[in-house]
Amino acid sequence: MRFEESLILNERLHQLIPGGAHTYAKGDDQFPPGCFPVMKKGKGCHVWDADKNEFIEYGMGLRSVALGHAYEPVVEAAYRQMLMGVNFGRPSTIELEYAEKFLEIVPGMDMVKFAKNGSDVTSAAVKLARAYTGRDLVAICSDQPFFSVDDWFIGSTAMSAGIPQAIQKLTVGFQYNNIMSVHQLFEKFPGQIAGVILEAEEKTAPENNFLQQLKSLCHKHGTVLIFDEIKNGFRLHLGGAQRLHGVEPDLCTFGKAMGNGFSISALAGKREIMELGGIKHQKERVFLLSTTFGAEYHALAAAMATMRIYQQENVIDFLYRQGKRLADGIRRSISETGMTNYFGMLGRESNLVYYTLDQEGKPSQLLRTLFLQETIRRGVLLPSLIVSYSHTDQDIDRTIQVIHEALLVYKKALENGVEKYLQGRPVQPVFRKTS
Repeated sequence: MRFEESLILNERLHQLIPGGAHTYAKGDDQFPPGCFPVMKKGKGCHVWDADKNEFIEYGMGLRSVALGHAYEPVVEAAYRQMLMGVNFGRPSTIELEYAEKFLEIVPGMDMVKFAKNGSDVTSAAVKLARAYTGRDLVAICSDQPFFSVDDWFIGSTAMSAGIPQAIQKLTVGFQYNNIMSVHQLFEKFPGQIAGVILEAEEKTAPENNFLQQLKSLCHKHGTVLIFDEIKNGFRLHLGGAQRLHGVEPDLCTFGKAMGNGFSISALAGKREIMELGGIKHQKERVFLLSTTFGAEYHALAAAMATMRIYQQENVIDFLYRQGKRLADGIRRSISETGMTNYFGMLGRESNLVYYTLDQEGKPSQLLRTLFLQETIRRGVLLPSLIVSYSHTDQDIDRTIQVIHEALLVYKKALENGVEKYLQGRPVQPVFRKTS
């Protein structure tokens, strides 16, 4: 494939936009040198760049597009709503209608507030937890990658420049599936932890009743339990990993796939906590979520259409089925190419990621870059292995063939040295101190 036009556009993007993209995960430091397609259009799971190259895509808008690009029933619902207006000076009937429907899929949650992105709602959840408990500290799951663009989280990462030390000290960490690490936090900071926030499941499933133990421990210490369902909602289960595992948090956040790419997120929770952000109580008020575009009506209409399609067409089952088809094919290729010790997958079939290891069994950014280089050149965008409702058997089978070919190059690189096959520098972690 050739990327002449995309490379020109990419340089122009860097002149006008810091990092060349509005999301770090889409930056060109996340892709092999020279393989920087700048997109023009998409349909289903296929996308086309400025050079008219066609790709089967598995990033799917960083998991936000679960039905498919330009999915007609969703686009049509948003269009019909736009003809009636997108933002009035008072609440609209569609806000009430979608709030009712949304709360049906997350039993135990009494109230919901909509926003535009995941960081809005996770930060609002942390604020509520602090207001509800009168405490300052928040505990995050340190081995999960991302919770918010706001100071309370970014201050805990390698990209903490610009975050005051006083703010950084208010966030503490624990390890997933390690209940003792949570016990130790409560012992170290008695009566100080306002909330515990984590994805109920990320790359690995909970073990030894971890989530149940975590909930009991939080409630024992008067701490608010927050589940970040941004990635898991509408993918592991319509109502998120909490429904999959039967554990009900105090607050939970949704986003990503709930609008099939339209910008919408949600904070849901118990009434006694959520109502602090309202006006019908006598306690000190919390400035919770007050955003001009938080409940844009076309995004709500898209979200309602998305939910309806999920419920009527068993989308979750399809995602698991196609994810399994993809995973089974990749496992066959791993076995056939003798790459069992060097390439693998993590997560559930509907939400898969892959990892790349070197000769010593250590994670390798060089080999990840080589794998991306070889798959992009063959017409597949694979920053992850995220399937959608639009990935057909034919798309999956073509992807498996491309991955098989890429693994053969990967194997040669292990034998002869990566530098013989990789053109340019390796991809970089998003969270790093310097460029």
